[in-house]
Amino acid sequence: MDAPHPQIVGVFDSGVGGLSVLPALRRSLPAARLVYVADSGHAPYGERDDAWLVNRCHLIARFLRAQGAHMMVMACNTATAAAAHSLRSHYPHWPIVGIEPGIKPAVQHSALGRVGVMATSATLRSTRFERLLAEHGQGAQVVAQACTGLAMAIEQGDEPQIERLVMQHTQAMRDAGVDSVVMGCTHYPFARPWIERAMGPGVNLVDTADAVARRAAQVALPMSTDGHLAPDESPDDPADDAARNPAPCEFWTSGDPAALEAFARRWLAWTVTAEPLPDLQAQQPGC
Repeated sequence: MDAPHPQIVGVFDSGVGGLSVLPALRRSLPAARLVYVADSGHAPYGERDDAWLVNRCHLIARFLRAQGAHMMVMACNTATAAAAHSLRSHYPHWPIVGIEPGIKPAVQHSALGRVGVMATSATLRSTRFERLLAEHGQGAQVVAQACTGLAMAIEQGDEPQIERLVMQHTQAMRDAGVDSVVMGCTHYPFARPWIERAMGPGVNLVDTADAVARRAAQVALPMSTDGHLAPDESPDDPADDAARNPAPCEFWTSGDPAALEAFARRWLAWTVTAEPLPDLQAQQPGC
């Protein structure tokens, strides 16, 4: 019997933020080859309108499918809020895992019933966020803060600006005495030390990377890109050494490849090689 093809999982974010999800994905799916797109040349997504976001997410999805991705992880809260429904409608048989602000665990872990949410303006204005609040925020005081400029400061590695913006954007949450803070953008875990200092001791920070990775593992059946089981693959195929020998990661960026490589080296201690993302607008239409 032929050896099974390695599963390919496409992952994308508006920039480097989704890198905060990759370690959790690697732990949950060690045998999968991760193909990561950092759309840094078009960051920040949080200040884009919904029509632009939907179009851009479709272009990236098409690119990941062209790379052979069996499923896609939208490692971007803003992209998920704006485009997940459209993408799932367009690709009904292609597994797509999104990421949303962790309001439910934040409320559950709040002894005082006071929760802060740090997110982009696009995420906070979305109907998906309204639904999350309605489903999981009842009975709690939720202080939602649009953190304009923070994702870009993290993207650029500008630590003085990160510190200044964190102090500015956490002021309302400090004033409200929240004891649980949702990091509702995948960039924000890279600012965790500054957020922890700004909020003070005893405040729980909620990061949903592990939950996204668990969900990805649940739906990661070996499928071809048309959504059917590939003929020489089986969900029961063993991968005993996968954790010891994880599959490689592949990196693409619409920004500066050297900047993505330097960010991964600095913040994850990963040595990676990034390639320039092709002009997605110039690609031929297809599914």
